[in-house]
Amino acid sequence: MNEQVKFSPMCPACKSPSGALKAGDTLRLTLKFNRPSNPSEVFLVLTKDGESDVYYPMEFVAVEPDTMMEYTVSVAVTTRGLYFYHFIVNTEDKQYRIGAGDDLHALLGKGHDWQLTVYESVYAPPSFLKGGLIYQIMPDRFCDGGARNKTKPYAQYRDDWYGLPEYLPDENGRIRNEDFFGGNLRGVIKKLPYFKSLGVTCIYLNPVFEAHSNHKYDTGNYRKIDPDFGTADDLRELIAKADKMGMKIMLDGVFSHTGDDSIYFNKYGTYDSVGAYQSVHSPYYKWYTFRDYPDDYESWWNVDILPQTRECEPSFSEYICGEDGIIRYWTEMGIGGWRLDVADELPDAFLDRAAKAAKAVNPDCLVLGEVWEDASNKIAYSARRRYLTGGQLDSVTNYPFKEDILNFVRCGDAQRLNNTINVILNNYPKFVVDNLMNLLDTHDTARLISVLGDSGDTSTREKRATALISDPEHTFALVKIAATLQYTLPGVPCLYYGDEAGLEGFEDPFNRRCYPWGRENRAYLKLYKKLGALRTEQKDVFAEGTYRNITTENGVFAFARESASGEIIVIANRGEQPYAFEEKGGEWVDLLTDLPFGGRVPPCSVAVLARGVKQKTQKEKAPIKKEIEPRRLYKERYE
Repeated sequence: MNEQVKFSPMCPACKSPSGALKAGDTLRLTLKFNRPSNPSEVFLVLTKDGESDVYYPMEFVAVEPDTMMEYTVSVAVTTRGLYFYHFIVNTEDKQYRIGAGDDLHALLGKGHDWQLTVYESVYAPPSFLKGGLIYQIMPDRFCDGGARNKTKPYAQYRDDWYGLPEYLPDENGRIRNEDFFGGNLRGVIKKLPYFKSLGVTCIYLNPVFEAHSNHKYDTGNYRKIDPDFGTADDLRELIAKADKMGMKIMLDGVFSHTGDDSIYFNKYGTYDSVGAYQSVHSPYYKWYTFRDYPDDYESWWNVDILPQTRECEPSFSEYICGEDGIIRYWTEMGIGGWRLDVADELPDAFLDRAAKAAKAVNPDCLVLGEVWEDASNKIAYSARRRYLTGGQLDSVTNYPFKEDILNFVRCGDAQRLNNTINVILNNYPKFVVDNLMNLLDTHDTARLISVLGDSGDTSTREKRATALISDPEHTFALVKIAATLQYTLPGVPCLYYGDEAGLEGFEDPFNRRCYPWGRENRAYLKLYKKLGALRTEQKDVFAEGTYRNITTENGVFAFARESASGEIIVIANRGEQPYAFEEKGGEWVDLLTDLPFGGRVPPCSVAVLARGVKQKTQKEKAPIKKEIEPRRLYKERYE
């Protein structure tokens, strides 16, 4: 028997349905292999995670003219969970195992098991986000909408909007995050028409609840908007006005820890409450774990200003997820979703209850978890997580796409990117894929431009603080490829504020500069507005369209998104030669230029093709200008 085997879970003829399986539905698998001498038995070996193998005999169907034998099996899987499978072929004198390669295609005698995710439809999938665009905002750094509040006696209130955030440690080696630039909710309201021009359908706000720091991940009071940002009425107004413009607001829920300067812990006596740090009789004492009361306590990643919560402590769980809890309180105000910070550190029981609380108020409320790995098979704290099998998360942050999009743009490894996409499409339920938060950078990572550009010597924190890319034109070409992939692959792109204006920056806080109003890079802004318009105009394709790879050869990554309403083909070329694409059936138009496609995609460029699209007339064509602004203007953005 030679090594010619045909099976891939991405092939509809081999696996139906594709992707994850709904509990109770029937899975049909078809395997083809070269005829061995007298095959006596062929089995599907299906294993539920942590349980014993179950063998299912496969039925002989046909022999192809090239002597490939075809076997099939149908299995009704009734219990949700994580399953793995491979195939066994027995002959009179030998047994062959057929498993998966890294590209999910079958390998004879080697390879790992394929994964099958089986889920229950506990809640109806959210509908508002599919085909849309998320815009992420750090409120202090986005826009000052006037009536600036200065409520913190310890704060350094900055008047230099374009200045560099404080990044040097104090005498105790701590970066205090106590400098405030004045962005607020009124500023977000003010910029709603701007979001509309970008095609935004969901505004994701980093934490807005009262907190000591500028980033607000050290919650001081979950029931109160930070007064520097505004009031609950400001949030209500934002929600209402955004709704009228077709946009939803998503809040950041940080429940794995609070701040030490909070109404709950109250380490410094700032609040009138009796905090856990002050007394073992505090109503919040059981929320935390003290090793040696009061100064030795468990904290998030050993950061002592972030005491860690015990999420399954009944009083904490009730406070956050109960009938009068935090999740219901803000969801009732009309928000469209929650992004749950460090979801892998939240116990399953807490996630179950959090989702239930949000859905009880609004069945269409999005519950999205921050997970940095494949969320379908994640193991956290020695336990397999069940985020995606029903009743917990509607979707997750899609870091796997991020890493391999950036790798492709830097190195041209198209096969690796395609493999990652196929694994996610195979492992995730479709409702999760439709709502995936596709990001390329965030407040936790270096900005896209700095990752793809050459910033020279960045060996020290001081040098990274002032580093600027040396070749803006080449960097723009790379960003254009990455952003186009982000906007066209399955899922929903998440644009980190300022990327569309050309902001640079390495790690926190360099990636948290203020939005450069009035100093935007016009080429970047034009690109992102075009990509947003593309998603709006082709929403059906991007909301529901399937993914089909066309090529991964010679540094070219090309794929199709197909739906009943049309087909989009994306070609990204990181190879050294132009890529020729010809397909019959009508003239292709490049949606990035609205001009006829010339048949070739040059190196270091990208095209988004469609047929039957109105082309621009000569009068409508914008005059050709150099896309990248002069270096002088580029540098002034940070001066």
